[in-house]
Amino acid sequence: MIGDRWGVTDSEVERSYPCDSFVPSPTLQAWRGVDVRAPAEAVWPWVTQVRLAPYSYDWIDNLGRRSPRQLLGLPEPKTGERFTTAGGRRLGRIVSVEPGEQLTGRITGVFMSYVLVPQDHGTTRLLLKIAAHISRAAALVLSVGDLVMARRQLLNLKHLAEQR
Repeated sequence: MIGDRWGVTDSEVERSYPCDSFVPSPTLQAWRGVDVRAPAEAVWPWVTQVRLAPYSYDWIDNLGRRSPRQLLGLPEPKTGERFTTAGGRRLGRIVSVEPGEQLTGRITGVFMSYVLVPQDHGTTRLLLKIAAHISRAAALVLSVGDLVMARRQLLNLKHLAEQR
């Protein structure tokens, strides 16, 4: 599908993600990934701050509100809590979390897993998989739109985590 991959290897596409267990027959699967020059423990707090803001193009999906550029010392996320906030609206729920390793949430019928994979030399692969069972037309639109927004989000999280 158009826009289903950005920054990921074939092996990262083939691995299992927590969102896979929530969507048994997805019509949409999209993978995104970025190398972060920081250890996973420095990346994780930024990932958890998606609960506060989208960290993508704030002028589009956050009504011009700037996503925080400092860590705000949030407690560890818990299953059942709100997943994110965009434009001042609370969206979705956290459906699975393993602190320091993965955060999975749901917004309507779309499931998203952020996975941190520690690498050599104190670096981290930050991976994101999106899965949903929606119409083919909606899957195409969501895949392309998410490619733009998720790419910006991951690059912003990378930049913030690398500014230690």
